Amino acid sequence: MDERAALDLVGGLVGRAGDDAAVVDGTVVTTDMLHESTDFPAGTTRYTAGWRAVGASLSDVAAMGATATAAVAVYGAPAFDAAELEAFLSGARDVCERVDAEYVGGDLDGHDEFTVASTALGEIDDPVTRSGANAGDVVCVTGGLGRSAAALRAFDAGDVDRANELFQFTPRVAAGRALAPYATAMMDSSDGLARSLHQLAAASDCTVDVDEAAVPAVDAVADYATDDADAREMTVFFGEDFELVCTLPERDVAAARDACPVDLTVVGDVAAAAADAGGDAAVTAGGDALPDRGFTHGD
Repeated sequence: MDERAALDLVGGLVGRAGDDAAVVDGTVVTTDMLHESTDFPAGTTRYTAGWRAVGASLSDVAAMGATATAAVAVYGAPAFDAAELEAFLSGARDVCERVDAEYVGGDLDGHDEFTVASTALGEIDDPVTRSGANAGDVVCVTGGLGRSAAALRAFDAGDVDRANELFQFTPRVAAGRALAPYATAMMDSSDGLARSLHQLAAASDCTVDVDEAAVPAVDAVADYATDDADAREMTVFFGEDFELVCTLPERDVAAARDACPVDLTVVGDVAAAAADAGGDAAVTAGGDALPDRGFTHGD
């Protein structure tokens, strides 16, 4: 059973699963697990690991349109090194401070590889889910895509300082709060833009058409992509960028852009409800099916 099949099983057994985070009486809670072998390439500092692991959970809080309040993490490693642990905690604290949250502790455990399990908490009265997109809405993304793909290229090239800098993304908590009054559906792009749109289309029972030429890329993509096709892989399919993908009425685009503290780009349109549109047909790019492909843990 792969990760997607496992998630489908969980969704079938846990009725409230399916969004980036759970919301219980106004409290947002989400958890993530990252491993050295799949998530932290050689050259990743412990500071970056702390930032990125906790940031991934804070990104899920952002996707609900919530205020982030606190985070904790479990730090597992074959041995405990004081300098590494201190660096990890500094990264975890700093990413929390970036979004006005607080890092409040966690747990330590022995493990056969460096592994982090992080949990973030937030508050929201009216969360934005994945299931509210309406026909006639536009699809928007925050910031630029391809950041993590470029970071991996930088690690491979030995540009470890730049790679670590790229891995230290800012969770879009402020943007999520600003977009919440306008967004009809929202999630983060950790699985990649294409897969995120498939998930959003399925949750909202709609079809989406993407204008790939409008998809914004971070500057680093141009530095590491070998050609246009490679740049497309880095921005549309790779994932792990932790930007927000949202839908909103076209009439609200200008107001949402004014409110959003980062760039907000329209990249597509939501079509009519499509209960009969299955598989790749649910998301298209210029009329052609856009594959449901993106980041999967364990790949």
